[in-house]
Amino acid sequence: MSNEPGGPTAAQPDQSDTADPGADDRSGAAGPDADDQSGAAGDHLDASRPAPAPATTALALLATGWLAAMLWSTREAISSATAGVTAVSLSAFALPGVISAALVAGAAVGLAAGEPVARRTERVTLRFAVAIGAGLLVGLLAALAIDLSYAGDVTTRTIAGTTAAAAVIGGALAGARNGAVVGAVVAAALGTLIFVVAFSVARDPLFNLFGAGDSQQSLVNAASWVSRTESLLAGLIAGGLAFGYLTWARRRAVRDGGAAGPRWPAYLVAGAGPGLLLLLSEVIIRIGGRSLIDLAAALSEADAVAQTSLGTSRVDNAIWVLFVGALTAVVSFGRTLGAPADDEA
Repeated sequence: MSNEPGGPTAAQPDQSDTADPGADDRSGAAGPDADDQSGAAGDHLDASRPAPAPATTALALLATGWLAAMLWSTREAISSATAGVTAVSLSAFALPGVISAALVAGAAVGLAAGEPVARRTERVTLRFAVAIGAGLLVGLLAALAIDLSYAGDVTTRTIAGTTAAAAVIGGALAGARNGAVVGAVVAAALGTLIFVVAFSVARDPLFNLFGAGDSQQSLVNAASWVSRTESLLAGLIAGGLAFGYLTWARRRAVRDGGAAGPRWPAYLVAGAGPGLLLLLSEVIIRIGGRSLIDLAAALSEADAVAQTSLGTSRVDNAIWVLFVGALTAVVSFGRTLGAPADDEA
């Protein structure tokens, strides 16, 4: 009788048999949600701490080496001048390369000095002060090298002072909270500067390719196409390097588990960063190096036209690098994302 349906003991097996599948269903249904909630919580916690910048020491060494190369090449160009007028003109032509190199070097050294501080403490002010101090050190050393190796005149003092200011500004930029983005901007900007110098080898063949002839109009058209080609390629390189660096930082952050990987706005800023640095360099040149540019432009009407044309060309190049670099980095990052259907499946 006790085993009959409806008996007191018959309900116990029925309850256990029906309870177990329900428990499994509830646990199975709650399991993914719990994992998602825990993953979301982990992402939230990780997002409070930005990803660290990898290879900061290597970036600092490469950037300071590039600055030293720019200072040496400028000194050789000025020393080879046979007259003071030629030296002034050559100094004005070389100033943009020195300033952009100093800006990137200050940012790279400031980042290398500030990242260890960021790992030990959350004090943003301390990191910012260390980064500015490192940029100031780079600027002072560069200015001292210019004063000791260049001719001691107004041109030398202008180059030294503007170079020091650019390095300090670069150090201040390195004090930003997101070190990975700063590192990506530095790496991309350094690669862009090296490419622009290396591209000079291809300018003459491209002039012929774009139809440069004996007429003035053909020369102008060819120069315009060469400049656009250079800017486009520089932007692609800037965006590609920024994407590669941030992807590296993201993978290291995920592997270490201590910080969140960069999101798409970081790729946008990093891709546009080299163009922004070029625009900032132009502002520094037109403020700090104004006396040198005006002195070179006053030499002759041709020099005045050349300085104006070069300034406009540098601004156009910076804008191209900004937009093409940002677009390249964001599109490259977007291609790494899965489709929503894949995520739901």
